[in-house]
Amino acid sequence: MARKPKQSTKSGLPPGRVVYIGNKEDSPVRITVIDYDSNDLKEISVNNVQDIAQYQFTQTCSWINIDGIHKTDIIEDVGKLYQIHPLILEDIVNTQQRPKLEVHDDYVFIVFKMLDYDYATNEVIIEQVSMILGHNYVISFQENIGDVFEQLRSRIRNPESRFRQNGSDYLVFALLDCVVDNYFTVIEKLDEQLEEFENDAFNNPGKHIAERLNKIRRDTIYIRKAVWPLREMVNHMLSGDIKPIKAETHIYLRDLYDHTIQVLDTIEMYRDVLSGIMDVYLSNLSYKMNEVMKTLTIISSLFIPLTFIVGVYGMNFEHMPELKLANGYFMIWAVMILVALIMFVYMKAKKWL
Repeated sequence: MARKPKQSTKSGLPPGRVVYIGNKEDSPVRITVIDYDSNDLKEISVNNVQDIAQYQFTQTCSWINIDGIHKTDIIEDVGKLYQIHPLILEDIVNTQQRPKLEVHDDYVFIVFKMLDYDYATNEVIIEQVSMILGHNYVISFQENIGDVFEQLRSRIRNPESRFRQNGSDYLVFALLDCVVDNYFTVIEKLDEQLEEFENDAFNNPGKHIAERLNKIRRDTIYIRKAVWPLREMVNHMLSGDIKPIKAETHIYLRDLYDHTIQVLDTIEMYRDVLSGIMDVYLSNLSYKMNEVMKTLTIISSLFIPLTFIVGVYGMNFEHMPELKLANGYFMIWAVMILVALIMFVYMKAKKWL
């Protein structure tokens, strides 16, 4: 995951000031519109914010997607056009916003985290998505071009799909459902890594195992932080007091709520597995260290009496009784070997070897 941008850049600014807090971007902003009903569908890209004004009060359902929130002037223009409160615009361009739902008179503001997995770098990609749910329209704000909604777009293009018979509230459900379904894809990749590291932690513990386990632990913590408030948000949508959300959509939202619970349960299980793998890793590392220390201790124990004997006969006294013996050198060798054998037999009897 990329390093978090600092929010201190907003220090001292008045509430409602639209200041982008995120990674520096210089890419262009892309605005696309999918406008549809049961009979027709129109899919276009626009270059000017004013071009989306016509979709504000239509009888069709319009999905306006904005890729790129780093150009705050465009976000402010959209806010003026759709009469979005400045505090909402401030939250849209703050990529560190906590997932939440806010109900206003004419629209509902939703913000959540979209996760994806980069197979090239084995990194979890985290992106904030904000949505404005209004009467017959949904405006989504994404940090970058590219998302997990391509299959959803294909379903909208199908004239026989359920989308063409439902309104903007069903579209919001479908967008959230795509995001939650992709959570399962991400955590399944983490599960594959956990299985690999579980074997390595037992057979080949090393520094790389600890680093990767810590990274997966951080990923699971962040996924949990993203899903926990999302669960509460979906539960709020089921309360029945949000005007744009029809009663017919509640059955789908209940299914989405179940999925969020399942994701949380899986994450909690992975946290326990991670803790177990880390314990195995540390125990195995400690065992290997003890084996090394045991070997060194045995070698030291064998050589301590031999060092003592050599030290005694290394003293430079003139009158030492054994110095004049013709076979004294070989006798000392015999004594040292005998002492070493006795030490070895003793350690073997004690099952230290």
